[in-house]
Amino acid sequence: MCSLVCTDYPVLQEHVELHLEESSFLEGRNSHDLELAQHIQNEEMRQRREAARREREDFQKLQRQYGLDGSGGYKQQSLKNMEREVAQGRMLPAEYHKRKAEMMESFAFGHDDGKTRTSGITEVLGHYYRSESKESKDIKRIWLSMGVDHYHCSLGDKGWGCGYRNFQMMLSSLLRNSTYQECLKDHKSIPCIPKIQWLIENSWKEGFDPQGASHFNSRLQGTKAWIGACEIYSLLTSLSLKCQIVDFHEPTGPLGTHPRLLEWVMNYYNSDKENNAKVVCTSKPPIYLQHQGHSRTILGIEERKNKSLCLLVFDPGCPPQETQKLLKGIDGYNLRLIRRFAGGLKHKQYQVVAIDGVLSEEEKEARRQASQLFVAQRIP
Repeated sequence: MCSLVCTDYPVLQEHVELHLEESSFLEGRNSHDLELAQHIQNEEMRQRREAARREREDFQKLQRQYGLDGSGGYKQQSLKNMEREVAQGRMLPAEYHKRKAEMMESFAFGHDDGKTRTSGITEVLGHYYRSESKESKDIKRIWLSMGVDHYHCSLGDKGWGCGYRNFQMMLSSLLRNSTYQECLKDHKSIPCIPKIQWLIENSWKEGFDPQGASHFNSRLQGTKAWIGACEIYSLLTSLSLKCQIVDFHEPTGPLGTHPRLLEWVMNYYNSDKENNAKVVCTSKPPIYLQHQGHSRTILGIEERKNKSLCLLVFDPGCPPQETQKLLKGIDGYNLRLIRRFAGGLKHKQYQVVAIDGVLSEEEKEARRQASQLFVAQRIP
């Protein structure tokens, strides 16, 4: 065991026992170290599996959130929700088959069926502001877009279709304006959502916004993919419409508000500085407004006697029974549907897309080339 020489037996016995105890301790410690190492390795493997699982679930959640999970698009969601309506007794089977046939006809021609449209609100607003009603006396001046139809989300696009519905609103105004008739000669009716998806894909094929095309894997048709300001800009530019994206990337007022955004909108509409009328019905198209998770359409702006500004906004998420109340008579109460004061614009970041003219072929080509170099900031 060792080189020690002992002449005393009890000392020898005690010394040998100490060696045996030391040997047993070392064996036990080695066994414990092995168990500890195995435990650490197993824990690391468990943590890696858990991290991979969370990453996979987060990715799937993002895919679902932005409509890229392969669960189908407008058609599939429409049919599924109509079937649910029938099962719950809120729709008769005959109505289901009628609406399904109408939907398939709409897809075949690429035209919107008009079932989500409310027309005439901007005209009623003009009459209201010209009146001397008690509610309108606080208004110093009001600027309105050329007539805009309201389009709301339906069973087929609820939860993801706001960008497409806002494009329909913008187009409903452009089609009334002779300035844009030539470049829209192939689009004399409002397209349905699948057709709008095809138009955006076509703008990518032309070379507009390759970054955006990559973001969506160059595919929107058959998905529930959310679109934003960048996709609207690419689509409008591919149609030879002169437009710009303006990014209000941080608040410019107290309590996280965006007064600079409201001032920009007023300057956009107030191009005729010599027109001092209280109600100015401009020839300007409406403005696309994007913030985190949603988009709306700006159809006008109020300047009040206390110098504050208030946007007039169409929201695709607003149900038709509410917007149609404006057609029956406008007052301060139901105007709350469309008014957005500075205190109601508290998202961290906003983007607007505004149209102001028509592009020549040379200008369009220059913008196409520029879009291939420019990396835009996207607000989902």
